[in-house]
Amino acid sequence: MAEDSNSEKAVEKESKSNPGSSEDALVVKPKKKKAKAKGKAKPQHEGKEKTHRKMKTPKEESMDFEDNGDRSSQVNVKEEPEEDQDFVIKEEGGRSVSTKKKKTKEEIEATRALKIKKKEEEEKQRWRWWEEEKYEDGVKWKFLEHKGPYFPPKYQSLPDDVKFYYNGKPVKLSLPAEEVALFFAQMLDHEYTTKEVFRDNFFRDWRKEMTLEERQLIMDLNKCDFGELHAFHKQKVEARKNLSKEEKLVNKEANQKIVDEYGYCVLDHHRERIGNFKIEPPGLFRGRGDHPKQGMLKKRIQPEDVIINCSKESRIPEPPAGHSWKEVRHDNTVTWLASWTENVQGSCKYVMLNANSKLKGEKDWEKYEVARKLKTCVDAIRAQYQEDLKSKQMGTRQRAVALYFIDKLALRAGNEKEEGETADTVGCCSLRVEHITLHDTLDGQKCVVEFDFLGKDCIRYYNKVPVNKRVFKNLKLFMENKQEGDDLFDRLSTQVLNKHLSSLMPGLTAKVFRTYNASITLQQQLKELSNMKDNVAEKLLSYNRANRAVAILCNHQRAPPKTFEQSMANLQSKIDSRKEQLDLAKKELKQAKKEAKGSSDNKLLMVVEKKKKAVQRCEEQLLKMEVQATDREENKQIALSTSKLNYLDPRISVAWCKNMEVPLDKIYNKTLRDKFAWAIDMTELDFVF
Repeated sequence: MAEDSNSEKAVEKESKSNPGSSEDALVVKPKKKKAKAKGKAKPQHEGKEKTHRKMKTPKEESMDFEDNGDRSSQVNVKEEPEEDQDFVIKEEGGRSVSTKKKKTKEEIEATRALKIKKKEEEEKQRWRWWEEEKYEDGVKWKFLEHKGPYFPPKYQSLPDDVKFYYNGKPVKLSLPAEEVALFFAQMLDHEYTTKEVFRDNFFRDWRKEMTLEERQLIMDLNKCDFGELHAFHKQKVEARKNLSKEEKLVNKEANQKIVDEYGYCVLDHHRERIGNFKIEPPGLFRGRGDHPKQGMLKKRIQPEDVIINCSKESRIPEPPAGHSWKEVRHDNTVTWLASWTENVQGSCKYVMLNANSKLKGEKDWEKYEVARKLKTCVDAIRAQYQEDLKSKQMGTRQRAVALYFIDKLALRAGNEKEEGETADTVGCCSLRVEHITLHDTLDGQKCVVEFDFLGKDCIRYYNKVPVNKRVFKNLKLFMENKQEGDDLFDRLSTQVLNKHLSSLMPGLTAKVFRTYNASITLQQQLKELSNMKDNVAEKLLSYNRANRAVAILCNHQRAPPKTFEQSMANLQSKIDSRKEQLDLAKKELKQAKKEAKGSSDNKLLMVVEKKKKAVQRCEEQLLKMEVQATDREENKQIALSTSKLNYLDPRISVAWCKNMEVPLDKIYNKTLRDKFAWAIDMTELDFVF
């Protein structure tokens, strides 16, 4: 289970930080153009467009992600410059003087041909593993060679002029204590450092890193002054931001060398990208929500903590000088390359292959095929749990009610946790009496269950749902003589539930139900909402609305982006500007028609046609912007990328794009197109989930 969980997180992280569009990649922006354009006035819409793009953060562009780099959740509107909207620097005799250099047809064709050639080369190099025979059950690979994980650099001590103070007096800390102190100082701007739990956990773990003399001196966190350490950290951040173009290029090349050395492996004699090849640096654990372990020290991982997995015939990775690996294995029944146990929660961490690798692709394909099989027996399973609602066995009844919720509401099964070990998050099987309220009638509906609990990643699940009458009666029975903190399903566990499900269909788990319901919902919604007569922007809005129905079903929420209001204001300003241009274009068309009325002058008739095209172009662009505004508003608190990444069979989306004549890159960004290359290649027009 730990491997699957870590794998999913790695995939989600990859969608947000693909090597082709990495958030932490250094982007070098050319400055020459700015110098050339000095003294030339820019059109209003250009300035607004640049401001808008600058304000977008990578997280706003995503999913998660997580957190996810998926621009396809937005209707992508690219303003095409109009022929009569060239850059203007002055007016001469009532006529605009254009300074914009237009591309020739030859240049446009050359650019297009270059893109096609690049795409063809990528396709030639792609490993089409889905066309090869699968290995026997359990075998994931036959040859695996890699360089091992990349360890973060050693801690460098602070300059002598940066001091830590205790009770107003400077204290020279030992290196381990200083490093942990800097972790806290870096977070002084964050509300975490004001929370009592965070401060207590940090101080306790920090004291463990101190020398005996430091522990005897530093007894109270409130007397600690991290001000100079914080200022030093801020200066380093600012210095990184203000690097010159040349310095950024040097850093980028250095980062690329690390990727080239550690970021790839050889799997069955094919070069494959590794997803998370870097060991996470030490720091302070944050957790989500009010996690009881927030503030604890995440210790530095050493090679002695790491288990390496590779082929017997391969070159075993060399550990850093002076170190050795914990163990070297040759297990071809697992998909990880290296693993270790982190100290805060004791969970296993893994180095896995990239989302577009064979191992990940095979796993995805298998996952969706199992979900498709559920379609053939879901009616029988539903009939069975409806019958079990009347069982004389309390455990059977509880299992039936839990299955009802997992099926109808796409709830996660939930895993049992030790008291106080992690945040108070629950799933279906671990619901407590306090998490539901029963209403005989509510808002004109009968037998309503009101849910209110923290789900995965501390995201609140709140819903009011009318349920089957027998389910409602059973819930009343389950709650009798119980306190708020008691388990609702006290005779059921996730393991018992999944064991029962696997007896109904091989490979069936609660998560398969969630995948099935998400995919079937998307397919049904697309069928209802799509219209072949719509333009591309309207078709994309329909797709996103179908995707949104799935996100709501799966409770994939997100906080509205911090710059959402400003972003919408910028877009509205562009819409208003376009409306003014449309009004002006219509007036000019009316005037041109008036002048050409009754005339046979070809020049006048050509002017009318030109003005007609200008009006049509303005109308199309205005419609695109208005659709985009609607889409953004509807999506501000819904994370579309999570379901697209993990729960929706990609073949549904590929088939829809082919049938609706929508370019696939409008739905899937490059990361997702690479991840789902197998689906893109094999999906026909008539695919049905």
